[in-house]
Amino acid sequence: MKRTWKSLLLACNWILLSIGTSILIILMQPTAPVPAQEPAASTTVETTKDQKLPEAIQPSSTKQASPEVSEPKKPEPPQEPTLSPQEITRQLKFIEADRLYLAGQIPQAEKIYREVKEPFSKTSIPQERKPAILDPTQLSPGGKVYWRESEAGITSKLETKTLVPLQLLVEQYPEFIPGHIRYAQILKQYDRPKEALDILERASSLYPDQAELVKARVNALAGEKKWMEASLAARQFAILNPEDPQAAEFTNLAQENLERYKKHIRAEIRGNVIGNIITGALGYALTGSLLGPFSAVDSTIILLQGERAIGDSVAQEAKKQLNAITDESVLAYVNEIGQKLAKVTGREEFKYEFFVIPEASLNAFALPGGKIFINAGAIAKTNSEAELAGLIGHELSHVVLSHGFQLITQGNLISNVTQYLPLGGTIGQLFALSYSRDMERQADTLGTRLIVASGYAADGLRNLMVTLDKQQKNAPPSWLSSHPGGGERVNNLENLITRSSYNRYAYEGVGHHREIQARVNKLLQEKKAREEKK
Repeated sequence: MKRTWKSLLLACNWILLSIGTSILIILMQPTAPVPAQEPAASTTVETTKDQKLPEAIQPSSTKQASPEVSEPKKPEPPQEPTLSPQEITRQLKFIEADRLYLAGQIPQAEKIYREVKEPFSKTSIPQERKPAILDPTQLSPGGKVYWRESEAGITSKLETKTLVPLQLLVEQYPEFIPGHIRYAQILKQYDRPKEALDILERASSLYPDQAELVKARVNALAGEKKWMEASLAARQFAILNPEDPQAAEFTNLAQENLERYKKHIRAEIRGNVIGNIITGALGYALTGSLLGPFSAVDSTIILLQGERAIGDSVAQEAKKQLNAITDESVLAYVNEIGQKLAKVTGREEFKYEFFVIPEASLNAFALPGGKIFINAGAIAKTNSEAELAGLIGHELSHVVLSHGFQLITQGNLISNVTQYLPLGGTIGQLFALSYSRDMERQADTLGTRLIVASGYAADGLRNLMVTLDKQQKNAPPSWLSSHPGGGERVNNLENLITRSSYNRYAYEGVGHHREIQARVNKLLQEKKAREEKK
């Protein structure tokens, strides 16, 4: 009994000390974002040489480092399946096309690419999308009637007389952009904000390149305190439409709304920290374990620091636990692809690092702040550099759109982020980021845009999905199983590429990819041999 009272007394003292210390730590946290640092030389390789061709299509470094030598009991058979004569011929044609492309003989290269690439199989016949109309005088007589009736309703302040013609207008003339904007404004005026957001979302999905429409959606989201969603919508427009005169304005809108979201999160964290520390202290009194209180304090500090801090706190420990590959040639290859894609994202405040895990399955995951982990199997099982770039571009899109940070800061803030700390079972939770379907669509769209802007064939991510579909037997590969709707996504990507006139007949990178594949397969075989020897 005396021991119990003594434990409780110690716990109470610890609570007071923890609260005082934590409040002091929180008050000392900077509210401004920490400036990005240069990547460490051991994990990031910069490309510095001047190049005439697009940077993304220059051959990657092929320097190789000696791996750990281990003699297995029995030689391992090759991991890759035997290619048919037709597949070998196809690969040789890709290699020749890549050589011509790198040599600047683009028309000759495109001719070969067109010969070996099959037409899209899942593209639905796209509905004819009429050109956007911005001026009411360009409407048909019927459309002009609806517009005049809605203006009369607004003047007389009659809800039904205003909303009915606007509804008919956007249904029958979806190409009239001001109609959607006006309809949403009136719906919000009559206290129907959710319907207003739905109208703007549907319209912007039909005409994603219309700046005023997207801006109306961004402002409507911000007005409903959906700051993260507003930031994503603005940033996606800026990245997908870099030549638009208002692209810089959308970048600023994205940053402003992201800062509003972070401010909201900081307020939530400060409000919850005391309760989390007290809970942790009581847990210490009963169990004698410091895991609870220290995790609560650490996770609070990390969340207050922001996205980069979350990624930094986990990445180094994850790198150790996952025994990341140190082979220079493999790392240089993956890093060069990743850095090319990262340069066109618009998120320069992050320190992008790319790690390769010695696992044979096709998998990858992203941490907030620019930390991307790729299984060696993603190199071994993809068919080209463009496919691997599609995978990296997809994961990179989750980072630049702040999807992971959004998920971590939703719900029970402290308990969620504690799972990502080294003391909280880091590795088991890294693969558990459950993105929504909307997030996946955004990452597919932006990922495709990133590889196009970096000089790769536009169908790299689409071809990755097809590769995954072919490789699956009774169950889908782990990366695909956590990303719903594989067949549907192939269809969406094909429609996106066709609708946007993206170039499928650019650099594939088959030859050099095969060289790195051979290196990766050797590393995986050596790892397997070491495990069997143990």
